[in-house]
Amino acid sequence: MRVIIKVDEKGRILIPKDIRERVGVKEKSYVKVRVEGRRIVIEPLESVADKYYGAFKIDKWPEDLDHFLVEAVKKWWLQST
Repeated sequence: MRVIIKVDEKGRILIPKDIRERVGVKEKSYVKVRVEGRRIVIEPLESVADKYYGAFKIDKWPEDLDHFLVEAVKKWWLQST
């Protein structure tokens, strides 16, 4: 699929809805932009939350998530060394 899109005065482009839907770019999602020679390549980034949704079962959330994460990293670090 090829379309011609005009770049506005601020350098922005509007990706047509059918193209966004086809590649999975959703509102407020992120894309990766890179330059290959004289080409600009735009790729959708997969949401980490969507990627791992349901992968882990949480019976009870910790009261202090920051403390929990620090302790989990410490435990992982000690086990990996």
